Amino acid sequence: MFDRSTIIVIIVALAAGLGLWAVQDHFGKAPATQWPQTQAVRLFDPPRELPAFGLRQSDGTQLVPGELKGHWTLVFLGFTHCPDVCPTTLAQLSQAQKQWTSIPESVRPRVLFVSVDPERDSPDRIGEYAHAFHEDTLAATANIPALENFAKSLSMVFVKVPPPEGVPADQYSVDHSASMAVLDPQGRMSGLIQPPFDPNAIAADMAALTRATAP
Repeated sequence: MFDRSTIIVIIVALAAGLGLWAVQDHFGKAPATQWPQTQAVRLFDPPRELPAFGLRQSDGTQLVPGELKGHWTLVFLGFTHCPDVCPTTLAQLSQAQKQWTSIPESVRPRVLFVSVDPERDSPDRIGEYAHAFHEDTLAATANIPALENFAKSLSMVFVKVPPPEGVPADQYSVDHSASMAVLDPQGRMSGLIQPPFDPNAIAADMAALTRATAP
């Protein structure tokens, strides 16, 4: 018999798989000539406009769609109490970010870490957490309904997993999609990167896409 946590994990995995299938079916294959050949990034054609959203950044300001324009952006869902996937992914992304230092800041690719655990992750906390990996990483969160809408717009999912019996209630975990969304300089969802992640391939792809769209 499966316990409740196992069932929740299975549901999340199925939902993530269905979401990815739906995204792939909706967007179709990447055009052969519009973008450079990529290794890690799976590009979509056409890109998808994101619905309105409002996230609170680590500095307390609002992050709205317009602020994501002008840069290629990688969006990763996670939480600061994550024991393995989140710190590993942010460490890998920091390796890619270090390879973008020669790209002008005005068009440099960006990484956005979105915490899906607002109960424990305050704006200050997520900022300290994200910046420990790389100072340029953007960090944001919101209330659960806003986060659910934002995740859904990226074809991603997350769910709170209660702790085992006898463990304090605040020691819960959060299961979430492990893939990264790729937003183009117009703030549209233009692709996905799926694990396992190769920092060098990610760095090369994002640099090439930036060159292809730089003014």
